[in-house]
Amino acid sequence: MPVTLDGQLVVAISSRALFDFEEENRVFETGDDRAYMKLQLDRLDQPAPPGVAFSLVHKLLAFNDAQAQRVEVVILSRNDPVSGMRVFRSAQHYGLPIQRGSFTRGQPPWRYLRPLRANLFLSTHLADVRAALAAGVPAAQVYPHSVRASDAHPHEVRIAFDGDAVLFSDEAERVFQSEGLSAFQLHEASKAGLPLPGGPFKPLLEALHRLQAEGTSSMRVRTALVTARSAPAHERAIRTLMNWNIEVDEAMFLGGLPKGEFLREFEPDFFFDDQTGHIESAAQHVPAGHVASGIANG
Repeated sequence: MPVTLDGQLVVAISSRALFDFEEENRVFETGDDRAYMKLQLDRLDQPAPPGVAFSLVHKLLAFNDAQAQRVEVVILSRNDPVSGMRVFRSAQHYGLPIQRGSFTRGQPPWRYLRPLRANLFLSTHLADVRAALAAGVPAAQVYPHSVRASDAHPHEVRIAFDGDAVLFSDEAERVFQSEGLSAFQLHEASKAGLPLPGGPFKPLLEALHRLQAEGTSSMRVRTALVTARSAPAHERAIRTLMNWNIEVDEAMFLGGLPKGEFLREFEPDFFFDDQTGHIESAAQHVPAGHVASGIANG
């Protein structure tokens, strides 16, 4: 019977998103890839420290058990194959059962997302993230300086999403950008009963919803919508999720307040937003990634 990833939540991730290779990356950015390869080879037996998305990956992989393989994590990296040995060695050190990876030595790796049928791509490389989003794959640029995830919730993978241009389309955001807050509120109140079109991360939320429904006794998913919307524009967001038959555990309608401190209290393993200002605020408190889609990134 052929090997397949069908039915699994597939996460593709770059080596710098999973592990802290910032020191090594400074050598790589000098343009001397031979020196970089030698450094990684010299450190082959030295496990890399956990990176920004480590907690998210570690918890998602905990959904796998003897009964079912529910999550697959694949390394998709601009690293060279020699440096890839250290990536796999580091994963093994931390008990991460990661078996698959593609190492492209500086070439764009996002094209391998199609055969993987990936549900999520996390990378520090903005061009790869943009290309993945254009190909229809939920993707975010990981901010390497983000605060690492709290270890306070070992049996919950906590994920927070912005709404417009992330879970939802940027339809309403376009009204706000062109006509201002009052027009936005009026637009959304008048269309409260009309579901918003899906945004780039709707497929990931759906996959997480399925994962939660399958569930395990040792791990669950907890999700939050964290949005600058406020009443009365909140109603359309809630009704859209209801129309999709998807529930989120928490919803924060912040009316433009900075998101960082609210996220600090929620303690997510990862937060996704389309606006760099929100990500920079969030990254001071939690792991965060920029979804380079919608009018704010035009």
